[in-house]
Amino acid sequence: MSDTATRTMIRTQGRRAHASSGARPSGTRHPLVATAMVLPLAALLAVVFGGWDAVVTQASSVGVMLGR
Repeated sequence: MSDTATRTMIRTQGRRAHASSGARPSGTRHPLVATAMVLPLAALLAVVFGGWDAVVTQASSVGVMLGR
């Protein structure tokens, strides 16, 4: 447990090296790509399990809070 800070610093230094070279570390995606991958599955699960009404209700509540 006490060695956690040392490992974190080593990982952070490795990320900085990748960032400065302009290359993306393997295993990461742009957030928009990840969103585009997840949304169809989320919509399918909402329809299949009957959660679509809950999604619409929540979106409506957020819209009211934002003043739309």
